[in-house]
Amino acid sequence: MNGVDTTAIVRFADSLWRAELDRQPVQPLTDELPGLSVAEAYAIQSHNVDRRRARGGVVRGRKVGLTSRASQDLLGVREPNFGVLLDDMFVDEGDVIEFDTLLQPRVEAEIAFVMASDLTGPGVTTITALAAVAGAVPAIEVLDSRIADWRFQHVDTVADNAAAARAVVGSRITRVDDLDLRLLGVLFYRNGTPIGDGAGAAVLGNPARCIAWLANRLGEFGDGLRAGDVILAGALHRMVPVRPGDFFHADFAHLGSVSAEFSEVAA
Repeated sequence: MNGVDTTAIVRFADSLWRAELDRQPVQPLTDELPGLSVAEAYAIQSHNVDRRRARGGVVRGRKVGLTSRASQDLLGVREPNFGVLLDDMFVDEGDVIEFDTLLQPRVEAEIAFVMASDLTGPGVTTITALAAVAGAVPAIEVLDSRIADWRFQHVDTVADNAAAARAVVGSRITRVDDLDLRLLGVLFYRNGTPIGDGAGAAVLGNPARCIAWLANRLGEFGDGLRAGDVILAGALHRMVPVRPGDFFHADFAHLGSVSAEFSEVAA
């Protein structure tokens, strides 16, 4: 792995693990190792996911990031990345997200998909991906970089589980058969004030392409999507920083709405 041994993988993983536990972000891994590869970064991610699973965590889905050309251009890449969603990352709508448990959170409104059947690459197309989907639900993703000041290269955020932190998913699943996902729009509000909007075309031109890409990418690791998995397909608008006490609401065409509330900082 380009000179990076298993010991270094574990050391980098430990650094990100402690950053989340102690709520103290770390400097980019690429400051220490500019040549860190994407394969090595996913190995770091997998190490910490395995550690969560060893402590009882259950994988419930994936998130796809860097799904817009602008975000890819910013980090100098030409494909998305992915992170793993475990059961303790999901927050029921109506429950308050404790701000003090996060480092430097941001939020995005996203279209989420629920898988109806297993799906593994290679060779998955947008059409076969859609055939494996039970439906779409409105979602708000809470991202939280363990890298200081969100100052990272692509491989840093891959190692950091693509900044996955929390996900609030709506309770109504809508079949996608008769929906043009490219045109499906959203209005995003903070404390009652509109602050963002977007449409499905912002996500690789069609959010369903994210499922196909993800299934094919996971296939390269000998893995795949499973029935019941929730897939966050990527941001429909710019990321929004979270302040203590913020209340966010996303109103989607056809899918309904979803809200996320954050606590005040404890005195």
